[in-house]
Amino acid sequence: MKPELVYGQRTYIMGIINVTPDSFSGDGLANSNDPVLGALQHAEEFIQAGADILDIGGESTRPGAEPVSAQQEMDRILPVIETLARANLPCLISVDTYRAATAQSALDTGADWINDVWGLRADSDMAAVCAKANVPVILMHNRSKAGKAVLGRYVDVEYTDLLEDIKHDLLECVSHAHKAGIQDKNIILDPGIGFGKTVNQNLELLNRLDEIKSLGYPVLLGPSRKSFIGYTLDLPPEDRLEGTAAAVAVGITRGADIIRVHDVAAMVRVARMTDAIVRGRYTC
Repeated sequence: MKPELVYGQRTYIMGIINVTPDSFSGDGLANSNDPVLGALQHAEEFIQAGADILDIGGESTRPGAEPVSAQQEMDRILPVIETLARANLPCLISVDTYRAATAQSALDTGADWINDVWGLRADSDMAAVCAKANVPVILMHNRSKAGKAVLGRYVDVEYTDLLEDIKHDLLECVSHAHKAGIQDKNIILDPGIGFGKTVNQNLELLNRLDEIKSLGYPVLLGPSRKSFIGYTLDLPPEDRLEGTAAAVAVGITRGADIIRVHDVAAMVRVARMTDAIVRGRYTC
């Protein structure tokens, strides 16, 4: 049975399944012998560890990544979505795409959510697809095109006022969603950690996440293994577990409802501990 999410009661965990050859974190499945089997094994491990949502992606969004065609993206993810849907796993299936055609095909194949890293702004048909399907959609803040990526991080990204600019941009995405007929109950906001923001801007945004929460929508936070952690701690992606844990814990204290992570088992523990502190979730 699919979980019913009641925001505010506890933090929900979204596990990342990258069906790509070039994931920055090194966990891409596209080059494996059987990506579909690998994705199913990942999914089962994530669910056993406590994941509530699986986020399936077929195109890397790391700085400097080469875009793929819609057909390539669908060829990678649709067999995975179909397999996961047929397995009737007790989790929601989210699809990480900004293309309307991919979103529609994914929903038709069994996906439950759409996760759009461009907040419905990259494809003029995306909002209509989400509205018609009446499914939750994650609107992410993204100024990647306004910044310059250097060695995996953005530099010289200009904001007049970081949090006010991000809130303004997100509310524009919300307005666009409303005009297409997407209901508030289906809107989730993602402040876009790592997307068009410098290391210091990412750190400030994380510390002030409560200002995003004040907009009145559930908030998804995705700091997992990202370069702002790597530059802060001088560590490669595979050694960023503790940095991710710190970011997740702080994010939850600032109001995050969903955390999107690679290391599900460890971050479930972090979330449960943090929930016990800030939400009073310890009942024994």
